[in-house]
Amino acid sequence: MAASPRRVVLAYSGGVDTTACIPYLRHEMGCEYIVAMTADLGQGDELEPVREKALKAGADVAVVVDAKERFVREFGFPAVAANAVYDGQYPLSSALGRPLIADLLVGLAHEYDCDAVAHGCTGKGNDQVRLDLAVALLDPRLAILAPARRWGFSRAETIAYSENFGIAPHVSKEKPWAIDLNILGRNVEAGLIEDLSWEPTEEVWALTQSAEAAPAVPEYVTIGFVAGVPVSLDGEPCAPLDLVARLNELGGRHGVGRVDMIENRVVGLKSRELYEAPALTLLLQAHRELENLVLPADVLTHKAPIEQAYAKQVYDGLWFGPLRQALDGFVGSLQQYVTGDIRLKLYKGVSTVVGRSAPKSMYRYDLVTYGPESAFNQDSAEGFIDIFGLPSRVWARNHGMVPEPELA
Repeated sequence: MAASPRRVVLAYSGGVDTTACIPYLRHEMGCEYIVAMTADLGQGDELEPVREKALKAGADVAVVVDAKERFVREFGFPAVAANAVYDGQYPLSSALGRPLIADLLVGLAHEYDCDAVAHGCTGKGNDQVRLDLAVALLDPRLAILAPARRWGFSRAETIAYSENFGIAPHVSKEKPWAIDLNILGRNVEAGLIEDLSWEPTEEVWALTQSAEAAPAVPEYVTIGFVAGVPVSLDGEPCAPLDLVARLNELGGRHGVGRVDMIENRVVGLKSRELYEAPALTLLLQAHRELENLVLPADVLTHKAPIEQAYAKQVYDGLWFGPLRQALDGFVGSLQQYVTGDIRLKLYKGVSTVVGRSAPKSMYRYDLVTYGPESAFNQDSAEGFIDIFGLPSRVWARNHGMVPEPELA
């Protein structure tokens, strides 16, 4: 039988569960050396207090890893290129952070000579699946420890357990729901949200205004793409983090990017989830419109199921699996053509495409216009219709739907 893990890297958020994980790993699971890792994915909070809290809770080492830029470039923008939206509504803002966190855990495990990684996920959620699978795909030699799946504590019992080891009680007022936040979006679940008849009040939302409170005057933004990557706003070059931050602020001000949905979790449960993702919502809308402008119809038709498969791979925690990488190959091969600008109008919770341009646009004014300058040869239409409809006419005659032509 393999020896129990002795050195572990814990994904640490500073919350009740991950704080209790530190003494639990040491005293109940026999870990001798604990590294607490906090990934900065753009939560917007000062994370030094979180690092200090981990040390006070008993971690031997506590580190904060600034991964914001990498998060947007390597995870957010590829998902935009794939038009990845799960269940038709969720733009994967939280799910995209999990493979990056797993990658950081594995990297630190190697750096600190650890034989395990740990997280504070419960047995009901998606994140346990995403982190476990990602770690197993990156380094199957590492053990994966999940104290919250094992201890069976209530919320109060979890806090009491930490206090038994001299860890300061959580004195901040608990929200009546759970929140996950990063630069790509905000997820709210549990508590009152579990009542399907409850309409979320404005206190639930933080990144977006209600449509009613949004400005009475519309605002416009032009998003520029080069090879499928968003690179500018209103013609001004933007670094990835700045671009996402500006779109979050703009979309949030106009109430764009709210989602209230019934979600199909990986573990088989249906849950109600609220999301705010203003920047992702605008980027996905603009990118999809630009692809429609520059790619042929048959390519778009075949890309649609690829987009759904891509979103499911991300949602299910298989970012590092072979299928997602293969799908990236297909998506990436098309992005070389996706260069241009999409202009959006934001007004009272709605974003509308109002302008499109691309150097390789397949929209040709000289072909589509009904004016005298039209270059379309209408004489060819009759022959096209005859050939195009041939299979249908043969079917109809074979099945008695129309009479056979009389012989001369």
